[in-house]
Amino acid sequence: MTRFALPPRGSLQRRLALSLTGGVMALWLLATLGAGLLLRHEIDEVFDSALQEVVQRVLPLAYTEVLNRDADAEPGPQQIASVGAHREYITYVVRDAAGRSLLQSHDADPAQFPPNPAHGFSDGPSSRLYTEVAVSGTLVVTAAERPGHRQNAVRDAIKVLAWPLLLLLPLGIAGTWALVAFSLRPVVAFRREIEARGDGHLAPVAVAALPSEIAPVAEAVNALMARMRRLLDAERSFTANSAHELRTPVAAALAQTQRLRAELPEGPARARTKEIETALQRLARLSEKLLQLAKAEGGGLLSEVPQDLVPVLALVLHHLEDQGRVELSLPAEERFVSTLDIDAFAILARNLIENALKHGSPTRVVRVSLTQDGSFSVTSAGPVLSQEVLDGMTHRFTRGTTMADGSGLGLSIVQTIMRGVGGELAFCSPAPGQADGLEVQVQLPGLKPTAG
Repeated sequence: MTRFALPPRGSLQRRLALSLTGGVMALWLLATLGAGLLLRHEIDEVFDSALQEVVQRVLPLAYTEVLNRDADAEPGPQQIASVGAHREYITYVVRDAAGRSLLQSHDADPAQFPPNPAHGFSDGPSSRLYTEVAVSGTLVVTAAERPGHRQNAVRDAIKVLAWPLLLLLPLGIAGTWALVAFSLRPVVAFRREIEARGDGHLAPVAVAALPSEIAPVAEAVNALMARMRRLLDAERSFTANSAHELRTPVAAALAQTQRLRAELPEGPARARTKEIETALQRLARLSEKLLQLAKAEGGGLLSEVPQDLVPVLALVLHHLEDQGRVELSLPAEERFVSTLDIDAFAILARNLIENALKHGSPTRVVRVSLTQDGSFSVTSAGPVLSQEVLDGMTHRFTRGTTMADGSGLGLSIVQTIMRGVGGELAFCSPAPGQADGLEVQVQLPGLKPTAG
């Protein structure tokens, strides 16, 4: 069912609907005006002919009536006997050469007839006249049209033509709106396809159903996305390969440094090896984060086969160094099936929990919750964070005001994963039910509980 939702002010649908309807209305008005002018001309001809016909038919009757008039009759105009009462739209007067009225119609108004009318058609003060002179000028017959009769006829005819505009205007707008909406459905679908594209989805948009005017735009968009895909693939490949290639030499350097520190006696040299070991450990963690980021930015975030995420979460908690501070909350079934890839979920969960353990209060527990509706949240204690700090927490290599060790990539990786699956990363500080702290929440896609 088509919904006539009001588009934005500058939308093509609004412009087409209003312009087409306005054009039809303007053409209708012009056609009505032209028809009115033509109708006025035709009515003038018909009414003039009627005036002339009345005079020519009255003339012999008037001549006979005057000749048969009784000599003893009272002077003054006479009236021909009428068959029945009726309204006269054309009246007449028969006068002699001196202007005396000899015969007139029932509704004739003497004031409507001029004293000495010229032969033929003429315009009186308020009506159209026709006069003929007969019997050597002794009989003058004048017919007059009822004042405003033909004007009212033209006006009524134009009203009949113009009244449909009141009905046609809303119907025209609604019909044009529906027609334009139906015609623009491929364009709307094309817009939605473009809106659905992002870092993790750069597949070409469909071009087959588009109008020929829009198809070149779609082809240009596909070409642009193809270039973007090549650039992003090259960037991700470089990031992943670089991080992968760094892991082995960094691990070897770290092992050699640890061995060297163990062999050196206490002193400045051993302290420097400790600093080198710390830097190498930081570099190892950074390379691991870069590999996670490459995974998050690449494809494969959704699994074709839904899988249980609870064992993955248990495995993540098992490998944490400070798992004793984590309080886990699961629904009664202790089983959640989701379309999210288990590796992507492991990266997401580990980054959120590690971030809470590092930057939260070291003396209070971190609550990890996986709810029945698929909401996954991690809550930690700590100071209340301002909105400005919360807005910048997902920026890469941004660590805020904390002094804890980290790369500044954890929350950025989580946000990248959520964007790739069409979800959002939400922050709440203070945490719900607390006077302080921070809660980070995500909605896992396609999650549904099943019987255990």
